[in-house]
Amino acid sequence: MQAKFTVQIDSFQKISKIPNAWSVNDYKALLTLMDFDDDVDAMDAAELREMCVMSLNDLEPADAAKAVLTHLFPELATGKIDQISHDMLDDRSWEEYPDCLFHERFFSAYALLREAFNGTFAKPTGVELAITVAADHDEDMAIFDESLHSSIVRLLANGQGDDALINRLYEDQIKGTHFPEAPGLVWQLKQVADEGTTRQFSLVSSYFWMENFEQVESFEAESHADEEE
Repeated sequence: MQAKFTVQIDSFQKISKIPNAWSVNDYKALLTLMDFDDDVDAMDAAELREMCVMSLNDLEPADAAKAVLTHLFPELATGKIDQISHDMLDDRSWEEYPDCLFHERFFSAYALLREAFNGTFAKPTGVELAITVAADHDEDMAIFDESLHSSIVRLLANGQGDDALINRLYEDQIKGTHFPEAPGLVWQLKQVADEGTTRQFSLVSSYFWMENFEQVESFEAESHADEEE
């Protein structure tokens, strides 16, 4: 059964990088991949980031992309990484790669590479979105406790027209009972307030999926949770 909600867009902000996407350990691992000789343990986070950017810039763009992808995607074969690292100069992999569960990592790869090469790579465009979701009954909110990502993605998809890309590509998952791709469409998601029949959420996603909400103040939509397997 579909629960009905009213959704208010509290804020919509475009972003080109995700805060804290890169950790100290990420920088150290990336510098090691690039055969950086200095003592990385003696550096703070700001120094590590600066050295990473400088070291990437010392490489050819495709080689720098290969280093970043090798770190971010250990599950990909070397040949696949070689191919993607060359394609990245022209492609928008954070939108176009077939497996959307890779999109967030691609977004962060482009953000770092773009910083290193002063715009050689495409500028990734994401959104930070804050929403307030209201329902008539407390029990309707239970779907967000059962499967938060799937329920929120269905809600945001149903708030867009049938011709919206998210609905055309993921119609079966949106209407169905299992949505394993949901974390690839809304990358970061947290509940920030719970007042019974009203809850507030913040999320990070791609502008590719959420651009329709840039000029929207509120909408009504239905959603449902995944079923347990």
